[in-house]
Amino acid sequence: MPMPTGRIEKRIARAVIVEICPEEEGMPKERTLTENVSPHGARVLMEREWRPGQRVMVMSPNEGVWARGQIVYCEVLAESRCAVGLELSVRVESWGKSY
Repeated sequence: MPMPTGRIEKRIARAVIVEICPEEEGMPKERTLTENVSPHGARVLMEREWRPGQRVMVMSPNEGVWARGQIVYCEVLAESRCAVGLELSVRVESWGKSY
């Protein structure tokens, strides 16, 4: 049977305030907004480049989210910004009401 390609989970457009903290010492955390979310991930806009595979903590107290995750991709955009794909280690029900 062929392997599926593309996203498995549906994403919804939703701006959620999140704080991304790298697990590596000496790297500053960054507070930002999500562009879209799914139960196991999000796309966020960041001020600097992040490495795929980099482990992070993702926190959004207003949404009740405290989860470990990793960077899946980092796409350099215009105006010194990056779009970063996050994969979370746990399912997050509070991101949105329907997926």
